Amino acid sequence: MSEQANNSNEDSAISVRAMDIITAILFLAFGLTVMIGSLKLGASWGSDGPEAGYFPFYISLIILLSSSATLYQAVIVDKKKKTESFVGREPLKQVMAVLLPAIVFVLGVQLIGIYVASALYIAIFMVWLGKYPIWKAIAVSVGVTVALYLMFEFWFQVPLPHGSWFNPLEFVGVN
Repeated sequence: MSEQANNSNEDSAISVRAMDIITAILFLAFGLTVMIGSLKLGASWGSDGPEAGYFPFYISLIILLSSSATLYQAVIVDKKKKTESFVGREPLKQVMAVLLPAIVFVLGVQLIGIYVASALYIAIFMVWLGKYPIWKAIAVSVGVTVALYLMFEFWFQVPLPHGSWFNPLEFVGVN
């Protein structure tokens, strides 16, 4: 990518500076959460050695310090990054086209089980992004899902989640 394309702000979805600030704040929150949990466990040196929260406390301290330095640098020092593009609108749309359905899939695994959620996920992606005919998408998604069901439930005897909210497989006798 050329330097000019990287710095053009006309189709930028977010700047490098904004992403630095957001990332630093998220890591600050994470480090603070771990530090508070470590203190609850005990973060000192006991008579028999380090307590359970000793090492997580110091790791979170390092995270807090480095995140604070990154936040300071992004807010105070690197004001020129305000114009640098982190990601353009079109690449962001492509990433979101995969990320958002993946999040829905993970939620679907919890609610309707991994087999039904996988069949839907594969079929929808084949039709939507792959532009395959619906009959091919259904054939492949059902075939893959049945193969995974046989592999895990029968061969490995490892039951995968069937759904906590609603189990559509109960209608065909699968508990």
